[in-house]
Amino acid sequence: MAAAATMAAAARELLLRAGTSDMEEEEGPLGGGPGLQEPLPLGELDISSDEFILDEVDVHIQANLEDELVKEALKTGVDLRHYSKQVELELQQIEQKSIRDYIQESENIASLHNQITACDAVLERMEQMLGAFQSDLSSISSEIRTLQEQSGAMNIRLRNRQAVRGKLGELVDGLIVPSALIMAILEAPVTEPRFLEQLQELDAKAAAVREQEARGTAACADVRGILDRLRVKAVTKIREFILQKIYSFRKPMTNYQIPQTALLKYRFFYQFLLGNERATAKEIRDEYVETLSKIYLSYYRSYLGRLMKVQYEEVAEKDDLMVVFPDSDPLRFFSKPSLRSRNTIFTLGTRGSVISPTELEAPILVPHTAQRGEQRYPFEALFRSQHYALLDNSCREYLFICEFFVVSGSAAHDLFHAVMGRTLGMTLKHLESYLTDCYDAIAVFLCIHIVLRFRNIAAKRDVPALDRYWEQVLALLWPRFELILEMNVQSVRSTDPQRLGGLDTRPHYITRRYAEFSSALVSINQTVPNERTMQLLGQLQVEVENFVLRVAAEFSSRKEQLVFLINNYDMMLGVLMERAADDSKEVESFQQLLNARTQEFIEELLSPPFGGLVAFVKEAEALIERGQAERLRGEEARVTQLIRGFGSSWKSSVESLSQDVMRSFTNFRNGTSIIQGALTQLIQLYHRFHRVLSQPQLRALPARAELINIHHLMVELKKHKPNF
Repeated sequence: MAAAATMAAAARELLLRAGTSDMEEEEGPLGGGPGLQEPLPLGELDISSDEFILDEVDVHIQANLEDELVKEALKTGVDLRHYSKQVELELQQIEQKSIRDYIQESENIASLHNQITACDAVLERMEQMLGAFQSDLSSISSEIRTLQEQSGAMNIRLRNRQAVRGKLGELVDGLIVPSALIMAILEAPVTEPRFLEQLQELDAKAAAVREQEARGTAACADVRGILDRLRVKAVTKIREFILQKIYSFRKPMTNYQIPQTALLKYRFFYQFLLGNERATAKEIRDEYVETLSKIYLSYYRSYLGRLMKVQYEEVAEKDDLMVVFPDSDPLRFFSKPSLRSRNTIFTLGTRGSVISPTELEAPILVPHTAQRGEQRYPFEALFRSQHYALLDNSCREYLFICEFFVVSGSAAHDLFHAVMGRTLGMTLKHLESYLTDCYDAIAVFLCIHIVLRFRNIAAKRDVPALDRYWEQVLALLWPRFELILEMNVQSVRSTDPQRLGGLDTRPHYITRRYAEFSSALVSINQTVPNERTMQLLGQLQVEVENFVLRVAAEFSSRKEQLVFLINNYDMMLGVLMERAADDSKEVESFQQLLNARTQEFIEELLSPPFGGLVAFVKEAEALIERGQAERLRGEEARVTQLIRGFGSSWKSSVESLSQDVMRSFTNFRNGTSIIQGALTQLIQLYHRFHRVLSQPQLRALPARAELINIHHLMVELKKHKPNF
């Protein structure tokens, strides 16, 4: 129906735009003639209007032509005028039908109208009710806001009252003295746990009362008297208990460490005294300091005296230096020294174990046990035992002082020295007195390293109170060690070889002492290097090298001088390599000296039997190098004599020099090395001789046929190589 109306409207519009001539001839809808018809209100479609624009008409026509219904009508060839009338007729019919439907439904419409009127009345009443409800809600909202304000105010008052109640509760709890506290302080022994618990409670209440009194709280006066009486009673009982513990230290044969450890369980007693009765706390501290100071002094004086009784009876004296000139028997310098234990002065042996980790913190020596077993110890072992006991007790005492007397820093340091000062002073005086007559450099040097290690142990235990003592001990040990070392250096420097008596190419006892002594100090010094020690050892090494050269100069032949030098250098090098590192300065120095003197000795050894051959080879090689090989033609007789002489005597010469080397050197290994070097150099010499004879000037020499084959010579010489 809507589509039909649209098509009718489109058809009508198309007809109106079909053309002017057709519209004038056609009758209007009222049936009037052309002359009587009133002009239709065509608006924009009025082509007679001056405002009509053809372009716009074209646009509308084109738009209508694109309409689907118009396109369909044009395609089917329908007469638009007829079709328009048909559509209008249908519309009229539909309109009439619709009117009849409305008439038929008029009663229903009237009923619907009445219902709508009734609904309007109901809705009006609802609107009035909702308005009244909205007014009621507004009043309720204001009442709720009022209630919220009242609730907030009540909460604030409640919190304030609770805060006041808490403060008042704390105040009352802090001021009230319960009966359990009174009974425990008055009747319970101080060793019972409940006494300690109630003492802590009493201390807290006393502190609270003092704080409240400072704020002007009047209620404190009600409990002040009770607390003062309880405090006096507690102080009296604590004082008696602690003093009894301190007095128990004084009993003979008492291990004071046991009651001292027991006191740590009651360290709060002293804290209570500090806070409530400082005079009594000072009395207890002074009594403790006085008692322990005497105990430590007595213990260490007795222990030190008994400890020194198990020292070796034979100790180094002033004359026990590397070089000592006796009043008689100058040959003594090449014999075993007569001092009973002099070898321990310059030899480390097992003495170095005293600074090993296992021995350093081993249990201390018990003098009476050692005396019963007739055991004796060097000074460094006694020094270690004494100072390990001192270190152990000092660390324990320092930690006890810090924990029990509640001190730290400089205060702990001062209190510690009040207890241990007399003992440390006595130990320093004893050490200073002993060092005055001590000439055992190894013992002093070991003591220095013991102190350095003990100082590190004290640092690990966080006990700085002994730092000053360690510095004082080192201040005594280092100058003495340097003095003894300088005395030995001076003894070597001032040695006159002519006073040594008979000479011997074997290693000198002075060089052996030096080697043992130097290797001992070097091996000890490697653990904690010290530059001053290395400088003194360097001076001693220079003096010993000069001494060896001075003694060697006393021999008449160069061969004996070299044998003496090699024997001494080899001995010193061997001893040093046993303890010192291979790359140490001393090892490298003596290795260079030994190599140089060994090479010189080999040349000296080969000179008598093969000197002519050596001289000819050197001269011939020089002539060949200068381009004067023609001069070799005049040496044919000399060359012939050298060839025949070598062939007839080389075996006996090699045998002789081998025996000579083995007799000259005390170290078989060194002698073997020298023989091997000599034979190697002999083979090289004979090989050079062969090359000289291969020159054109000597190639036709008949004696060349008598030359020994170089490989045959090597095989024969290997038979003379000694094996050990």
